[in-house]
Amino acid sequence: MATTEEMADEKMQDAHTPVSPLFGSCPIPIFEHRQIVLGHGSGGKLTADLIDKIFLPAFRNPVLDKLDDQAVVTIGGARLAFTTDSFVVTPIFFPGGDIGTLAVHGTVNDLAMSGARPLYLSAAFILEEGLAVDDLRRVVASMRAAAEEAGVQLVTGDTKVVDRGKGDQIFITTTGIGAIESGANISADRAQPGDAILLSGTIGDHGMAIMSQREGLEFEGAIESDCAPLHGLVAAMLAAPAPDGADFLHCLRDPTRGGVATTLNEIAKRAGVGMMLRERAIPVRESVKGACEVLGLDPLYVANEGKLLAIVRPEMANAVLGQMREHRLGRDAAIIGEVVAEHPGMVLMKTEIGGTRVLDVMFGEQLPRIC
Repeated sequence: MATTEEMADEKMQDAHTPVSPLFGSCPIPIFEHRQIVLGHGSGGKLTADLIDKIFLPAFRNPVLDKLDDQAVVTIGGARLAFTTDSFVVTPIFFPGGDIGTLAVHGTVNDLAMSGARPLYLSAAFILEEGLAVDDLRRVVASMRAAAEEAGVQLVTGDTKVVDRGKGDQIFITTTGIGAIESGANISADRAQPGDAILLSGTIGDHGMAIMSQREGLEFEGAIESDCAPLHGLVAAMLAAPAPDGADFLHCLRDPTRGGVATTLNEIAKRAGVGMMLRERAIPVRESVKGACEVLGLDPLYVANEGKLLAIVRPEMANAVLGQMREHRLGRDAAIIGEVVAEHPGMVLMKTEIGGTRVLDVMFGEQLPRIC
């Protein structure tokens, strides 16, 4: 039986437990970690916590503070986009691509989300002792093909080798530079109430392709990664005729780690706006939907590597949607919701059965090592 002192201590702990105003007395998880956990790489709340508490205080500056997928800087009068990313996917080969394809397309897409034309890449390879040389050749060949497809050149790099068991076959870090040649000003903080939310195609393909390959699972209907370079699609969107020549494309993001739900939460928080989605409008392949149901996963939180979200002025939404559907990577594009002034910093969704669901950010990791 608890002593009076122990009971008092428990009451004191309860008094200091944060409470969510949205869910009444439901406590909010406390993000105080003394060690890094897998969830810190999820792209969700733990990742945001790591950035907010460790990295931003150390390196804070106006460019970094925007927390976009790339930095936009002006050098000699030219607007340049600059980004870097690391890729640690397991397995390194999967239906629809491999870690080499992913490394090139992932960095190209981060540049494209600023409206930039990708130009140059660097690549750093961390190789584990014991990696088959033929596998390395295959990864490098995929990178070369992906770079040619995207019209970029890999111009510098580095290689390191770690002891057997100290890596995961191969890790790749790529850095990219691109030129922003339009007058577009694209950033998460530009989302405004009334804006339309567009999605370029079906969600969850990449994450479920990784999962099925990793676990040796077979589902009805083939599931392949959607890994693809998106700068051509973005260029088509920017070419939509604006009647007043106005800046109509407010925000672009590719929903990779954490999926569509987490990405939209990041935008909502950054812009101080709310979002309302329509579940019926969100395209999901039947094979992906079925696989998610079997595994207990939500496709809204599963990673994508060839899709984008766009926040667009409402009067331009249909014109931009038309441009997207004419491009091979936007054939399944849809308007999935709108930005609202209500519930700032939150994303809600009208469900197929007529209810309203809160789409929060993931606390931890649904599928580790997927990008």
